[in-house]
Amino acid sequence: MVEQQVLGMAQQMEDALDDELHKMNNMTEDDLEDIRRKRLEAMKAGQTKRKEWLAKGHGELRSLADEKEFFAEMKGEDKMVVHFYRNNWPCKVMDMHLDLLSKKHLETKFARIDAEKSPFLTERLKIWMLPTLALISKEKVLDYVVGFDDLGGTDDFPTEHLRLCLAAKGMLNYEGGDEGSDANPRAQKKATTVIEKRNLRKGGGTLVLGSEDETSDFSD
Repeated sequence: MVEQQVLGMAQQMEDALDDELHKMNNMTEDDLEDIRRKRLEAMKAGQTKRKEWLAKGHGELRSLADEKEFFAEMKGEDKMVVHFYRNNWPCKVMDMHLDLLSKKHLETKFARIDAEKSPFLTERLKIWMLPTLALISKEKVLDYVVGFDDLGGTDDFPTEHLRLCLAAKGMLNYEGGDEGSDANPRAQKKATTVIEKRNLRKGGGTLVLGSEDETSDFSD
């Protein structure tokens, strides 16, 4: 039975391929010209969209000064990833990956805002752990990436993990396979800097980042 199913699937694929080859072999000059025209239109539309995105601040990790700027930047955005951060090592790691992704995915706006200087937003969005990414579409928060749990639970995750995570949540147009997108945060540190591995753990609404870091406490 299994052999018959496999053979049946193979036959369907072969038939589909034959059908495509038949269509290609029977294309007229008008058909080819129509394909060229559609491709050219798609390229022009893509270039126009790219210019629009760049004009709106896409292509970089934008630092938002305050909550007023947050709402202004969010207005009209189809896809927006906002990093709620503070000045510590885990948030710097997240910033590095987001900066790389912002340059590869112009379809999404990437921004960062200091959580401690934005008490209204952190309370309204129930931000209790840093780093946290708020995933926004059409001025609504659809989901979050909280800490590094979705990225392997460690601060030396590759950029590709975050990329696939955001794509799975509908924030990036990406299906995988683009080499050269990786980055290891430890390779980016200065040689004179020594940072211990952190074990992240939750407890009582608090993120404990290690003995050298202060505690970020954002209660509901």
